[in-house]
Amino acid sequence: MAETEWPEGDALRVALARGDRALGRTAPILGHLLSARDQSLFSDAIVARVRGMLIHLAWQILRIQAEATGRKGREQFAAEQGESLAEHFFANPLLVAHCHALAMEWRLAAALEEEGALDPVLSPLMQTLIGHQDTQIASAAMAAMAAQARFAQAQRRMEMPLAELPGDLLHEALLAWRSFNRDERSDALTRAEGKLRSDFDERAGRLSLLGRLVTTLGSGASAALAIDQGGVALFLSALALRSGQSRDIVALATNEQQAARLALCLRAVGLKPQEVEAQLLRIHPHELPPQGLEQIGTREAAQLLAQATSLGLVRDGT
Repeated sequence: MAETEWPEGDALRVALARGDRALGRTAPILGHLLSARDQSLFSDAIVARVRGMLIHLAWQILRIQAEATGRKGREQFAAEQGESLAEHFFANPLLVAHCHALAMEWRLAAALEEEGALDPVLSPLMQTLIGHQDTQIASAAMAAMAAQARFAQAQRRMEMPLAELPGDLLHEALLAWRSFNRDERSDALTRAEGKLRSDFDERAGRLSLLGRLVTTLGSGASAALAIDQGGVALFLSALALRSGQSRDIVALATNEQQAARLALCLRAVGLKPQEVEAQLLRIHPHELPPQGLEQIGTREAAQLLAQATSLGLVRDGT
């Protein structure tokens, strides 16, 4: 349909609704693909990466289970039971959606490194912040950079360290583990779960460190909204915090089919239409920006995003 056939701003609203419907189908489709054993289904690198991360989660927990129950050969136990526990993770839409978001984040970071020489760990802004005269900012930047380096290494290996899960998703993984053990509550397993929970420190994870850096920067975090300056990780964290969207949703919005959502997020945080278009073209250089950006104000963009969440079109936290 030609642009002139839409009332002002309606093209963007329609695109957002279409993207929301696609997001709603993502987790069930991914869960089906992840559970399939036919390797021909894994031609999609994103699906393979998500599967690898969830299997890695399973192996970590199974090693701890082997130690707690006195089994010899924890690696053999993890290898034997890994697929079975991973099946429980594949069926959990929250775990699947989070790993999918991380896979999308890494895909974008790898693409920008290849196409624009943007370092996925040390972006121009991160480098500046590490040398900042404010020691609090410099310290926060250094911690975030170290965590980002670990993330890059883990993604290259298709791994998902337990320590990097958000707290609510660690809980989801442990509930799935209970189900895997048929809710057996032996003393050994109870102690193992208790140790996993007590040793877990969400504040030390990459996402928390990035969020604290953005918060510490205050108004200075606006610089991170230029992706070629902030880098993908800091860009996503800054955009999520300022737009009120979950970081996973913002990461998923970097998909070509979610351009309307990404545009609205950028508009909601105060970027001008031409600035929004510049960021979209940086992320998707071969795609035209959504129509109707100039008809959507900052407040209306925020309202549209909030309405999509309140209607359940996009699940909060996924």
